[in-house]
Amino acid sequence: MARKFQGETLLIVENDDVFREQLSKVMRNRGFDTITASGLREATEAIKACAPTFAVIDLHLDDGSGLEVIEVLKAYSQDARAVILTGYGNTPTAVAAVKLGATDYLAKPADADEIIDALLVADGVLPPAPENPISPEEAKRVHIERFLERTDGNITKTARLLKMHRRTLQRILKRTPDIGQDSG
Repeated sequence: MARKFQGETLLIVENDDVFREQLSKVMRNRGFDTITASGLREATEAIKACAPTFAVIDLHLDDGSGLEVIEVLKAYSQDARAVILTGYGNTPTAVAAVKLGATDYLAKPADADEIIDALLVADGVLPPAPENPISPEEAKRVHIERFLERTDGNITKTARLLKMHRRTLQRILKRTPDIGQDSG
């Protein structure tokens, strides 16, 4: 049976509108009072307004870094528990997130149970390894697919959203031919 979190406020900071709303719905069904923000500015306003108990924060935001959100969160609520989500695993960033006060650093896609387990892990206890770990290449592929869907397959717009050169994205797509193509 799923745990319930009545009265616990969960801030979800994610620039992907669909993912943010889906995660918010799932977490509300678990009993959290959810607040959502699409970026650093909105997250800062939400933190100042309600000092959430928990936070799930995307690392790459359109107007800043999830690490900056952690700093603001900890300034307003030292006891708040936060998890960073990212499509791009990176050891120095993970270390920085934990040093700033994040309880964990999870690769996308992470499910609600993984996120809750990471938020609730006791201080000093290492969270369990993921049951179905995703490789960095797979995470990158999923992330690029999500952006390609947003732009209806437009390479130039996708590259701009990913903050990369169009030719770099084209080279990645040539190396990973199944991205953006229907199988069947």
